[in-house]
Amino acid sequence: MNSKASQQAQLFAPITSAIRALAMDAVQQANSGHPGAPMGMAEIAEVLWRRHLRHNPANPRWPDRDRFVLSNGHGSMLLYALLHLTGYDLTIDDLKNFRQIHSKTAGHPEYGITVGVETTTGPLGQGIANAVGMALAEKVLAAEFNRPGHAIVDHHTYAFLGDGCLMEGVSHEACSLAGTLGLGKLIAFWDDNGISIDGHVEGWFTDNTPKRFKSYGWHVIDEVDGHDGDAIELAILAAKSVTDKPSLICCKTTIGRGSPNKQGSHDCHGAPLGKDEIAAAREHIGWQHAPFEIPSDVYAAWNGKARGAYFEESWSNRFNAYQAAFPAEAAEFARRVIKRELPAAWETTKAAYVAACRETAENIATRKASQNAIAAFAPALPELFGGSADLAGSNLTLVKGSKGVTRSEGGNYCYYGVREFGMTAIANGIALHGGLVPYTATFLVFSDYARNAIRMAALMKQRQIMVYTHDSIGLGEDGPTHQPVEHIPSLRIIPNLDVWRPADATETAIAWAAAVDRQDGPTLLALSRQNLPTVTGDVADDDIARGGYVLSDCAGAAQITFIATGSEVKLALDAQAALAGEGIATRVVSMPCTNVFDRQSKDYQAAVLGSCDKRIAIEAAHPDFWRKYVGLHGAVIGIDRFGESAPAGQLFEMFGFTVANVMATARALVS
Repeated sequence: MNSKASQQAQLFAPITSAIRALAMDAVQQANSGHPGAPMGMAEIAEVLWRRHLRHNPANPRWPDRDRFVLSNGHGSMLLYALLHLTGYDLTIDDLKNFRQIHSKTAGHPEYGITVGVETTTGPLGQGIANAVGMALAEKVLAAEFNRPGHAIVDHHTYAFLGDGCLMEGVSHEACSLAGTLGLGKLIAFWDDNGISIDGHVEGWFTDNTPKRFKSYGWHVIDEVDGHDGDAIELAILAAKSVTDKPSLICCKTTIGRGSPNKQGSHDCHGAPLGKDEIAAAREHIGWQHAPFEIPSDVYAAWNGKARGAYFEESWSNRFNAYQAAFPAEAAEFARRVIKRELPAAWETTKAAYVAACRETAENIATRKASQNAIAAFAPALPELFGGSADLAGSNLTLVKGSKGVTRSEGGNYCYYGVREFGMTAIANGIALHGGLVPYTATFLVFSDYARNAIRMAALMKQRQIMVYTHDSIGLGEDGPTHQPVEHIPSLRIIPNLDVWRPADATETAIAWAAAVDRQDGPTLLALSRQNLPTVTGDVADDDIARGGYVLSDCAGAAQITFIATGSEVKLALDAQAALAGEGIATRVVSMPCTNVFDRQSKDYQAAVLGSCDKRIAIEAAHPDFWRKYVGLHGAVIGIDRFGESAPAGQLFEMFGFTVANVMATARALVS
């Protein structure tokens, strides 16, 4: 190494050079990836992870650990390098397998795949929104469980984010609310490198980000040299000292720092550096080791197991003291946060409420039935944490005992404001944190705003309950802008999302219970604005819970099978009765959740749908979805155009949701 290179290399410590080398080598071997962010944020990551982050690589799930979110998830090799170096169960072979099939080191961090990854990131902006949810959960649980002298919930949420995250609208939604709620345990680091995929961002991103966050009510630390460890240390200490506001640390960095010919440009953002440039970078930073080779002294400097054991033991001692002083509260904390179990009385509670629904047999809107279910379940489920996107009075999500979170107090409800996307992404963070079961709400048509966060909930298999009301043209005069048409079928095809469209209060109660019981994915409840009659009668709870069941059968072999959901189930029953007078025998199948029905055995599905190949699906939504059930010989009564502004009754008649039209369709099939 020449003298100039030697002097340059002194600017790069081996401990941070290890991050840069691993990022370069893994991306090069995969011939795919983003080396720029890991190389540019190495010093920030080193100061945070080695000096401040309270985590235990030997037990990544201990409850009071700090949470770390890499919102700029394309820089995944930064997180993988940190996890590997600090001692998580992520080997050097795993890093060599970066971006390969079935790898623990996917192209973007994936929750549940890689140990130590707190949330799946990659769709920009959602990571910081998840972090807001985690910090909100910490605030709520601390207010509920902590007692004077006994702080068992006391941790920070840290997030790295880049220019792309700040450009995404969801970051505006989430960060604005974080400031309003005073989430002082949230600390975000902005990687201010001025580069995105298309080049220098000054052509499309000239926001005054520090002023923007100050206007949100954040504590902002501006103009920090992101390559100066001492400056970063002072910024983190300053951020931690402010407990009534979230903090944004604005770090000036050079993307791809250490790459002598590509640093500071978009050339190193999302592509391998190339063998020649990596060789030059190794000399530039003074890293004289083979690819994926880390010296033992560097491993020793990074190893976080001893610190982690100390942090966890200290917390365990605090929890033991808390348990001695407050045994009931400690048991509840252990159930919800450590074991993540439902209460022992839950089965009794839900069975009693469903029975009460049957006995009462109210003709009410399913949105009202949902509110009744929340009111019945909430006292037995203190972990329920609600919220609506400025539509609580329409979604009917508030119940007796609902308490909104404020800057100064915890609660069990969040007034999210008109922030559908932010709300859903924040709730994902709440679910990921543990200890709370979030339910969110808006109009079904606005699921479009929230859709990518809905998808992320499904991808991460997180229990979020989405209360989406005004489910069809039945909302009436608000017109086509508010009348969902394509939404229910398009939501049903999201993998791992259960979409329920109940027909009455009993189906709604069972749908709510199924959503609470489900621990491997989100549930969406599509609920009516208009009142619906009771239709379920004495059908067994277990049959309804299967997602589809025979609601009303005929004496002999059915000539036609009706399949209906929600408000159209009563229409199918009325058509069945009228057709019986003409000698046409029909079966009515209520299918409140096709996703659950499709998971049943083939024998059960066949028994419900019957052997008759003449089937008619009836749903006030786009018809194409139902072709898989009705086949070539069936028909669908649906809506394949946008609605209109008019009273609901007129709309249902205009679009053919009448007994006469159902009967005519049936006659045509059997003729």
